[in-house]
Amino acid sequence: MISKEENILFAAEKLFAEKGFEGTSTREIAKTANVNISMISYYFGSKEKLYEKLVEYRMNEGQFFSKDILERTDMNEWEKMKKIVDQFSERVRHQKCFYRIMQREQLHTKNPQIIAFLKQTKMGFLSMYSQILESGLKKKIFTKNPPIYLLHSTISGTLFYASNAKEMYKEFLNDLEEEDSFEERYYTELNIHIKYLLKDLLGYEENQ
Repeated sequence: MISKEENILFAAEKLFAEKGFEGTSTREIAKTANVNISMISYYFGSKEKLYEKLVEYRMNEGQFFSKDILERTDMNEWEKMKKIVDQFSERVRHQKCFYRIMQREQLHTKNPQIIAFLKQTKMGFLSMYSQILESGLKKKIFTKNPPIYLLHSTISGTLFYASNAKEMYKEFLNDLEEEDSFEERYYTELNIHIKYLLKDLLGYEENQ
């Protein structure tokens, strides 16, 4: 069961994704969350602080899996890379509103708090990839050493672009599947595609 604070955050997230920060009023957030407008001031103080709290909430929520993956001893480095793709893809798929907001923020935000959150998250991913790549090269699991920033761009860029273009591709393919069935197949194929790219970039051989 979600808390009252989370209920407001999730209502705001949906509206921010649809209308942008400037285009969303606290009155609309309160109406969507089915709470009195005074509750927004009580929990967050202002719309700006609510926005910052939403970004912090989602960013912190996404940090847990990186530490977990790095510390796994039952996986080799290639399996860890695959796990990152699976979990990252799952988040992008099920948190479309938040990632739509973040892609807009990267271009337009001037809020120092949000800029710091974005930087922290990106640096966390770069550090995670670096550690896995370095370990994989030492063990000769990987034979290539691609620039880390391009490795990260390949994974996140492909995921974000494909996620945003899903409806266009469905129309292009003239696919008549139910939305849920198409989405399941779409993200499965997307994950496989990214892993093929990573195999080549990292010089990983399946039969080694």
